[in-house]
Amino acid sequence: MFVEERHNLIISSLEKKGNIKVKELSREFGLTEDAIRKDLAVLEKKGLLKRVYGGAVKNRENLHFFNVEQRKNQNIEIKQKIAENALSLIKENDMIFLDISTSNIEIAKLLVKKNIKVTVVTNMIEVMLQLTAPSNVNTIFIGGEFNEGKDGFTGSMAISLIKNFKFDISFLGVVGVDVYDNSAATYVPDDVMTKRAVIEASKKKYMVMETKKFNVDGSFKYAPLDSFNGIVTEEKPSEEIINQLKKYNLDLIF
Repeated sequence: MFVEERHNLIISSLEKKGNIKVKELSREFGLTEDAIRKDLAVLEKKGLLKRVYGGAVKNRENLHFFNVEQRKNQNIEIKQKIAENALSLIKENDMIFLDISTSNIEIAKLLVKKNIKVTVVTNMIEVMLQLTAPSNVNTIFIGGEFNEGKDGFTGSMAISLIKNFKFDISFLGVVGVDVYDNSAATYVPDDVMTKRAVIEASKKKYMVMETKKFNVDGSFKYAPLDSFNGIVTEEKPSEEIINQLKKYNLDLIF
């Protein structure tokens, strides 16, 4: 078999499974593990994969969707499923924080629809607007410096207000999660510090995200994964992702 042919088969297998193991490839091609590692190194230099311990995973993307308007009407059914899963974590009379996240818009809608008696604190305008309908939801809005692209308020003024609360549970949006780097990322520096303040003020904290974000990068790391209680998503991720998440003792709700 030609080297190029083997490389094409490696990439094809990676596309199907999401990850590949050196040991498995060694057996499949009848080559030493060192030879397979050299193959993976070549493919990584070409930008076709990312090497990790024991194998390789798909390359990560940075989609650069800074603006909420670009995202809030995308994948609505998926976000509704995420919201339903998040609702299972909420108890009556909870003090909840919903930060700037299009999935949190759907959580807000569900809280109103089901008329759950809770207090919601948010720094996102669209979330606040969903909570204006008559219901048992008590709403507190966090102001500060308006971030137009994020449709909400971030920065020092928002942080100073957030520090006055003790949230029972918070749901934080995330641009991308890197299970190998132990990091959750976002796009805007002020959002980094605001999210960190929410984490500090919360008894329980969960990321709300689509499973595809396990393969997406943001521009700024805002927290290590092991600072969260868990991740709420719409479906079960790959076994490789699940095994990595176990290292951080995260609950996975899907």
